[in-house]
Amino acid sequence: MANESSGSGVVDILLQRGVITREKLETVTSQDSGPIEKRLLHSQLVSQDDMTLAVAEYVRMPPIKLAHFIPDPALLELQPREIWERTRAFPVGKNGKNLLVALADPFDIHIIENLRMTTSLLVIPLVAAEKEINDLLGRATAANAASSGQNLDLEDVMKAGDGEIEVDSAKDGHEESLEKTLETAEGAPVIRMVNMVMIEALRTKASDIHIEALEKCSRLRYRIDGSLVERPSPPKAYHNALVSRIKIMSDLDIAERRLPQDGRFKIKAFGREVDIRVSILPTVFGEKIVMRILDKQNLAPGLGSLGLDDFAYKAMQYAIEQPHGVLLVTGPTGSGKTTTLYSCMQDLNKPDVNIVTAEDPVEYQIAGINQVHVNTQVGLSFASVLRSVLRQDPDIILVGEIRDGETADIAIKAALTGHLVLSTLHTNDAAGVIARLVDMGVPPFMIGSSLILAQAQRLYRKLCSACKKEGTVAADVFEINHIEPQFFDGAPVYFPTGCPRCNGTGYKGRGAIMEVLTVDDVIREAIVHGRTTGELRTLAVRNGMIPLKNVGLMKVRAGLTSLAAALEVTGGE
Repeated sequence: MANESSGSGVVDILLQRGVITREKLETVTSQDSGPIEKRLLHSQLVSQDDMTLAVAEYVRMPPIKLAHFIPDPALLELQPREIWERTRAFPVGKNGKNLLVALADPFDIHIIENLRMTTSLLVIPLVAAEKEINDLLGRATAANAASSGQNLDLEDVMKAGDGEIEVDSAKDGHEESLEKTLETAEGAPVIRMVNMVMIEALRTKASDIHIEALEKCSRLRYRIDGSLVERPSPPKAYHNALVSRIKIMSDLDIAERRLPQDGRFKIKAFGREVDIRVSILPTVFGEKIVMRILDKQNLAPGLGSLGLDDFAYKAMQYAIEQPHGVLLVTGPTGSGKTTTLYSCMQDLNKPDVNIVTAEDPVEYQIAGINQVHVNTQVGLSFASVLRSVLRQDPDIILVGEIRDGETADIAIKAALTGHLVLSTLHTNDAAGVIARLVDMGVPPFMIGSSLILAQAQRLYRKLCSACKKEGTVAADVFEINHIEPQFFDGAPVYFPTGCPRCNGTGYKGRGAIMEVLTVDDVIREAIVHGRTTGELRTLAVRNGMIPLKNVGLMKVRAGLTSLAAALEVTGGE
């Protein structure tokens, strides 16, 4: 019935009504092949009508039977036919500004919101059997084709001619004329599709939108809490038009389909303005779009709101209060390094301080900070920007990333001449920062003299507070991952379950875990004498640094995440 199981709620209703007995329920509970509702239907222990009534009661929506319903063609034109089919929804009536819609999956709240945004009507959802909706959509399509022969969807026309015409899919995306693509891109259906994609991304708090051209279809995916989630995709026939529409919004060249392009645009939705960074990459079957959503509301107002442990917070706070020196944040791509640096900047952004940044690209535009966009294509590298920034009388300098020896050398020298420098570096842990800088050609004595703090971080997935459940961890899990079982004595360990609120994933939102290496006299002397990364790490732990893995286990003990999610990002540390 639903994409995600509704847990035991629907089953409880079926039991209360006497539709099924516990003995019969046990015969399908042992099976592990999808949601319990679908298993009950497949085994014919519950009829479709009884299941529809139980689901309707569970989600508190009216049920409706569509077996003898006569569709209204005008209502079907409210959105493309493919979307009705993909969302398993059907419009059953309209009264003024109210639109009654039958849903096969009432747990997917995005269907209702997307339809409301598309039609500007108040959507009243009803629950219907999936088979009845599919049958009704099939009858409506057939009746429409028989009556006119001209209003079939483009995909249906192509399917009808499969026996007579062969299309080379590898060339299909490139043969379409530019005029036709531009005309389609400016049409209402395509504009509505792009708007719906954006709205759903903002509602689900996605960080990225992926629209990919595959051989026989397009694919739409959102990166939610670090994981890609596939959603109902637009028709392949509309792919070029969608790409062109997004190019128009980003002020890019719609005629250029052979080279990668980058752009950005802004949208206003839900009462706020959001920046969208666009990357377009030509692939074998068409252009792929990745849109990064840069919402200022996701920025932490300061270090205090990052949820750091006491040691990490005090160490970071001490570092950013220093008049000069280097603070380096490390971690893999997508680990929240930029967010951490911007959080530091929020605390430092005061009228009596001159802050200048060099970024590639500028992700969040912050009032009161002078931000410079690095552009290597015109010779404006991090190193050249830094040289100019140093002549701008800065107090604090943020360098988006130290990528080479030249940038590292200028940043270190800037710190030695009285500036506070914040930047990012790609290393596995905090202690690895020193070896990476030495590898870039920076002398150890300069690192020891300028480095205040090195920090490594990862993002973990937070458990959904509505459905997390307490459980026990198998003994071999502790052994394999070298964890002392006593670490969790007296504290429950929670596991993900999945519910409509978290889209069945069991997780909702992300948080940061950090290990922070403060450079004191002991560490400084070890750096100057060329100690190994392992030796530096041991010294830092003695001085109070909590390793990434231990910080992750602390989040598990606090009930914020699962052991699997914590080990997913720190297991190898």
